[in-house]
Amino acid sequence: MTVAPEKLSPLALAYIGDAVYELAVREYLLGRGEAHNKELHRRAVELVRAEKQSELYDVLCGLLGDEEKEVMRHGRNAKGGHQPPHTSVGAYRRATGVEALVGWLYLRGDKEKLQLIFEQLFANDSKENEQ
Repeated sequence: MTVAPEKLSPLALAYIGDAVYELAVREYLLGRGEAHNKELHRRAVELVRAEKQSELYDVLCGLLGDEEKEVMRHGRNAKGGHQPPHTSVGAYRRATGVEALVGWLYLRGDKEKLQLIFEQLFANDSKENEQ
């Protein structure tokens, strides 16, 4: 089944984007040889939390075209009904923007841009783990 991303709301794009993002993180962690379930879970949570996605939002702004920035902005401005505790409204909104962009790119089949996004996320992760 093919879903046209332009027919979906920003929150629907974020819904699918969340799943794609989570899968990319899990593949990354397994590729690094991290195999203990407790450690895999802890590391995955670090990479998918709203604060980390919010940091990625800021990095991506300089790497995206106008249409991609617009998708991310619509995701950021979407009004959802749930916000996790211990997360600022701003961080949660930017995280939703990143997830909306990931969902939009995934549904469009833009693997190159998705790869660029995840390279940015994992490059920052590698630097933090070396310290």
